[in-house]
Amino acid sequence: MTVLGLGPMGTTLAKAFLTAGHRTTVWNRTPGRAGNLAVRGAAEVALAAEAVDASPLVVVCLATYEAVHEVLVPIADQLVGRTVVNLTSGSPVHARETAAWVERQGADYLDGVIMTVPSGIGNQDFLLLYAGSQAAFDGSRGILVALGHPVYLGADAALASVYDTALLSLMWGTLTGWLHGVALIGADGPGGNVTATTYTTVADRWMKTVRAFMRSYAPQVDSGQYPGGEFTLELHQKTMDILAHASELRGVASGLPELVKELTGRAIAAGHGNDSYARLVEFIRRDGG
Repeated sequence: MTVLGLGPMGTTLAKAFLTAGHRTTVWNRTPGRAGNLAVRGAAEVALAAEAVDASPLVVVCLATYEAVHEVLVPIADQLVGRTVVNLTSGSPVHARETAAWVERQGADYLDGVIMTVPSGIGNQDFLLLYAGSQAAFDGSRGILVALGHPVYLGADAALASVYDTALLSLMWGTLTGWLHGVALIGADGPGGNVTATTYTTVADRWMKTVRAFMRSYAPQVDSGQYPGGEFTLELHQKTMDILAHASELRGVASGLPELVKELTGRAIAAGHGNDSYARLVEFIRRDGG
């Protein structure tokens, strides 16, 4: 297989393929970057055309989609019959445009997103998202698994980028909530400050409950029906008041309680106090419900 681009991530991808026993050809715009890869058995070539010729599977990991086109356009004829897996970060628009161009050259295309840092590559606990040709994914999965757990999202090449941004939102929202909790409990722990490590042990177990809420709310969002059940928005708001007051008393000022209180207050004011927390999705969307 072939890897185009030997930045920190591209180099790590090539190492993972080599570790998994795959014959790997590598290329970089600046020559001589193979270093330890050559020692491990990688073949470094001077031209991108040589690298593409070496394998039916071409993994691209460059700085931008513009760079991807700069590399591939001059060698478009050599893409015929190959599978291009593009792990370069970009937007859904970039993904669709690149997919259309590659497919016009007679090649299969997968747009991918790496949901980890270089040190996580090769660990099956970490996801790599792929979208585009189902045939390309099915045919390449046995090789791509060397990078981490491969998840196929669908035929629209833009889906990997869309999921990427949505999952980053989940990550930052979760981490901000966790940091708020760390600051809050550290400011007023029984018998002195509670360490972040101690708090996180309990928080990790609590995440099982949070995941259960997500799974129960997802069908509500899909159906547009939000029965409140045992935990209505009005009850959520009362709990938020307690959190906001405690945060103020302890000097914890992330703005997070105020944000969720404002969002919840708008929903209740609109007559949705007996609905579930999932109702808030209608107020997060651009039309504001």
